[in-house]
Amino acid sequence: MTVLTIDDLKASLTLPVFAAPMFLISGPDLVVEACRAGVVGSFPASNCRTTEALETWLREITQRLDDLRQAGAAMIAPWAINLVLHRTNPRLEADLELVLRYRPPIVITALGSPRRVVEPVHAYGGLVFADVNSMTLARKAADCGVDGLALVASGAGGHTGSISPFAFVPAVRRWWQGAIVLGGAVGDAAAIRAAETLGADFAYLGTRFIPTPESLADPEHKRMVIDGTMDDLIVSNAFTGAYASWLRPSIIDAGHDPSALKPRVGHQFKGQIGDEPKPWKGIFSAGQGIELIDRQESVAEIVAALKADYTRLAVR
Repeated sequence: MTVLTIDDLKASLTLPVFAAPMFLISGPDLVVEACRAGVVGSFPASNCRTTEALETWLREITQRLDDLRQAGAAMIAPWAINLVLHRTNPRLEADLELVLRYRPPIVITALGSPRRVVEPVHAYGGLVFADVNSMTLARKAADCGVDGLALVASGAGGHTGSISPFAFVPAVRRWWQGAIVLGGAVGDAAAIRAAETLGADFAYLGTRFIPTPESLADPEHKRMVIDGTMDDLIVSNAFTGAYASWLRPSIIDAGHDPSALKPRVGHQFKGQIGDEPKPWKGIFSAGQGIELIDRQESVAEIVAALKADYTRLAVR
């Protein structure tokens, strides 16, 4: 059994970056191209409508990465799957069974306690990171034995947080010796360096990758991100029960009044499972890093530019 350690993970990356798992956006192409570029590629299991479709994706990702290695690729970064652990996810057990079969190097948990997955993932040598957006959730996840905490701070796209990264990372670092990933308006090399200065080991980048050709995002979503600004963002829990950062124009296009959204009580997130109308359908997310995006670039182009800027910042 090969065991992946945090030190191994750091050594395998060209940049200390996770391409964040984004609902309806991250798929095999984005994962593979991120790993090829030297950063962690990830995707949510809920991007697949069925467990059978998830197995197809897992088979494709593992095969394509194996092919790259056999072709002599210099460095292929580890990949990750994101599992929603909330009780409203009826597919969890079936999806977890596939995780244990395909053995992604990293499992990222969200919307629930990671306790259920830590032992079986550790048993095959993988790492477990838990998405958290509060000190309470960070401590609970740490108590479950995770390897890393992904701190979802204010400014993050999708399901977001309300704590400033300037407060969140140092507060967690006071008692946590494990790995930290910082997410929240991280979109350039200076922000990656700032995350490290605060005490994080890695940075989550999500919004920056939405308009890429490799992303599964709707073409209109990509256009809104390229053309949009922070003034186009609104944080609401009206659509999934969890607070998320949404693009205001998409809310309007879906027939809603952004000023009259009603809070939804409790998390009600099952991804794409079921045929009932989805309250989030046609409504697009983005984070505050949106201001840094003004054109479409490939994953490889983004990572290469970030790496060059990151290196220049180191010699100042």
